[in-house]
Amino acid sequence: MTDLIVAVGLVLVIEGLLYAAFPEGMKKMMQLAQTMPDNSMRTGGLIAAAGGIVIIWVTRVLIG
Repeated sequence: MTDLIVAVGLVLVIEGLLYAAFPEGMKKMMQLAQTMPDNSMRTGGLIAAAGGIVIIWVTRVLIG
């Protein structure tokens, strides 16, 4: 459970830094996201989730 809380905190840190460093770029990205088809967003989300699972697996099983 502690790892989950740390992971959520890390996501918030990274996202917060992106908004702080690139506010105009984040606004443009949000506008672009509104015009994207749902299937493209869904596919991108699934690819990102799968990539995250691979990173976690490599870190936990192969390295750790």
